[in-house]
Amino acid sequence: MAKEKKEWWEWLKALLIAVGLAAIIRYFLFAPIVVDGLSMMPTLHNGDRMIVNKLSYSVGSPDRFDIVVFHAPEEKDFIKRVIGLPGDKIEYKNDTLYVNGKAYKEPYLEEYKQQLNDGPLTEDFTLLDVTGKETVPEGEIFVMGDNRRFSKDSRHIGTVDIKEVIGDTNVVYWPIKDLGLVE
Repeated sequence: MAKEKKEWWEWLKALLIAVGLAAIIRYFLFAPIVVDGLSMMPTLHNGDRMIVNKLSYSVGSPDRFDIVVFHAPEEKDFIKRVIGLPGDKIEYKNDTLYVNGKAYKEPYLEEYKQQLNDGPLTEDFTLLDVTGKETVPEGEIFVMGDNRRFSKDSRHIGTVDIKEVIGDTNVVYWPIKDLGLVE
């Protein structure tokens, strides 16, 4: 009887440790997220399931063109691409991104640009036009969805405080046909 009780106790301890480790990993390191909507098409699709790397933002700030998940003002999490970093001047002119006066290629947008025949994918704007600020403020980022015509992003909600960023994501694990890394 004592041997059975000891064995039961060992199983219970192992289960509690496993649950504790899973909770720590989920809360502090990695978490699943489901893409909700079409704002990141063609890069991400509605219903894609991804892994959010929370660890990356506990040690540093995002890089330009990272895909990040953040707490949005609407009490939900958004997934968007980082376009502007603190101190950057952002401008779109003739469907080209300019950061601090330098033109940047956005290869992830080419698929949509080739399909268009009724104007640019991204309308012309400056950071001053859409946020009232000359540069991205310290501690904030400017984000946009890849589906520029149908994305609620920093052009509408303003810059995002880096403290609101949960983490970055670039791994789709479901559906299987989309399994892999995204750029």
